[in-house]
Amino acid sequence: MLDDSSNEPGIVDERLTRRSFLATAGIADAAAVDARDVITQSSGGKAAGPSAADGTLPVALRVNGKDYRLTLDPRTTLLDCLRETIGLTGTKKGCDHGQCGACTVHVNGRRVNSCLSFALMHEGDQITTIEGLGTPEALHPMQAAFLARDAYQCGYCTSGQIMSAVALMKEPCGPDDADVKELMSGNICRCGAYVNIVAAVQQVRRTAA
Repeated sequence: MLDDSSNEPGIVDERLTRRSFLATAGIADAAAVDARDVITQSSGGKAAGPSAADGTLPVALRVNGKDYRLTLDPRTTLLDCLRETIGLTGTKKGCDHGQCGACTVHVNGRRVNSCLSFALMHEGDQITTIEGLGTPEALHPMQAAFLARDAYQCGYCTSGQIMSAVALMKEPCGPDDADVKELMSGNICRCGAYVNIVAAVQQVRRTAA
């Protein structure tokens, strides 16, 4: 055994090295347990399946009415899965911290910030992105209203704004512009097109009434 009191250059305390190793191993084990917990919860208490040698896991997602069988890193967010794996780039990455709303999609009819959610948590859910809302030939009424009201400038936040606005139609919301602003406050427009965004939402609300 090496002398702990030695100050001789090149001498390493083996016990300290072992402690460092065990601490690192403990952190890795904890991370693995957390990942397994997320996977189990996302599949209704059942394991999602054996992991591949590289740590990826199989997942089946239903997006815009189409089924996708994927193999993902457990840390993949729903946003990155939609954009990078499936190729639906209409959902935008803005702040990547759930603060701007550019990544808003619908999960089982409710709006969520896809950057804050792991893809593996959504097996069995109905996911809708801006691509599944309407087409250039058959726009959703909210998309048509945004065009008619010029409710955008650079357009980067527009898909998230529209997805939130469509979800708002099914949520309790008062009749005034201020009520719409409150429910749309999670979506930021850096260009400042808020007046026209509210006008577009109110146009659809009046038509649907």
